Amino acid sequence: MNPADNVEEQGAVREPCPWRILDDAGGAFAMGAVGGGLVHAYKGYKNSPPGLRASSMLKSVKFRAPLLGGSFAIWGTFYSGFDCSLMAVRGVDDMWNSIAAGFLTGGTLAIRQGPRASFGAAAFGGIILGVIEGIQLVLSNAVAGASAPQAPQLEEAPSVPTMN
Repeated sequence: MNPADNVEEQGAVREPCPWRILDDAGGAFAMGAVGGGLVHAYKGYKNSPPGLRASSMLKSVKFRAPLLGGSFAIWGTFYSGFDCSLMAVRGVDDMWNSIAAGFLTGGTLAIRQGPRASFGAAAFGGIILGVIEGIQLVLSNAVAGASAPQAPQLEEAPSVPTMN
């Protein structure tokens, strides 16, 4: 079975693996930059004197949001790279690839802090992706169950008394 066939059966339309890595990196950068822009706009507004709030807010967004976007892009790139590698090695595109990719990504990004921190980050990444995949599975089953065709309920015909 081709992993792309499995993805199409689930209804998800995703890029093939080499391009998926770039697509996910760009999407992760955009999410991090927009989210970081909102967070740092609030922080810049809150931590500035009343007369300089607008300029401080813009300066905070200008300097900090791209950094957070870059961090998100690195995470997305590693995650997609591991996900595609696991799909190629295993030949299956399932939730276990995603969980293992989260584990490997967390561990890889924390490797400079030592083995203990790396394993903790790996466990955290695997658990977070496990929770996400579990929620996705429950929601897809609930939606599939709600939209499944059901046989019409027939009412029983009232019994007619017979004359003997």
